[in-house]
Amino acid sequence: MTRRPGSTGKVWLVGAGPGDAELLTVKGLRALERADVIVADRLGARGVLDGLAAEGVVLTPEVVDVGKLPGHHAVPQDAINALLIQLARDGKRVVRLKGGDPYVFGRGGEELAACREAGIEVEVVPGITSAISVPALAGIPLTHRGLATAFTVATGHDQIRELGGGCDHTVVLLMGIGTLAHSALILARGDRGAGCPVAVVEDGYGPGQRVTIGTLATIAAQAAARGVRSPAVVVVGDVVRLSPCAPDAIAAADLSTFDPLGSPASRSDAPGKALAQ
Repeated sequence: MTRRPGSTGKVWLVGAGPGDAELLTVKGLRALERADVIVADRLGARGVLDGLAAEGVVLTPEVVDVGKLPGHHAVPQDAINALLIQLARDGKRVVRLKGGDPYVFGRGGEELAACREAGIEVEVVPGITSAISVPALAGIPLTHRGLATAFTVATGHDQIRELGGGCDHTVVLLMGIGTLAHSALILARGDRGAGCPVAVVEDGYGPGQRVTIGTLATIAAQAAARGVRSPAVVVVGDVVRLSPCAPDAIAAADLSTFDPLGSPASRSDAPGKALAQ
């Protein structure tokens, strides 16, 4: 419904999740139902809107597509900020529907700051990030007792040279396909070693969902041979061994003797070391 002229609207920054309408939060759905305008991303957000429509959920708001393609920003971020502000000043209830979670590489913080600076009321509705949900599709937990005690989420565009830790510290790379060979080379030079397991999960929750598993030494060639494409999530670490998609040579892991907190000397038989030989 359109609010009366002269009143100030409101902006909701809503995380759409990884693209499955059933993973949208109830609070996010309620915001969509109350909205006058939905300003939507391409990844995740569009899939959720299409999924809701397929399930018979009728949404009446106008949808403005500001989706971004890899390497190409259809609408600059400054223009998106200005659009949200103008719509709210026109008295609209605006949902900014963003793939994943607004605060996980979604530039939600920038949109929040711009709206607040303009005096616009903003509410953030968290979403399920693909960094966690997409690996789960491949049976990969980011932490697991005896295998991994911490994880780091980064983008393939970032400098990852300073990411420390061994195979027990899981690394999740978003937007990392274009720089996969470089990232694998850098990570392999550290304590993880060339034999550290890697999984690439393409098109999570989409029709082209596919899993490719190898090691830091092999994953770039495997991805090239299979024609791996974005969107995809890359997982690096011993937790990849837990995936039912992992080949036998990678899946072998003795959790009864592996101590991720032990010293390197005490971990000479650790799973990540064996593959590196």
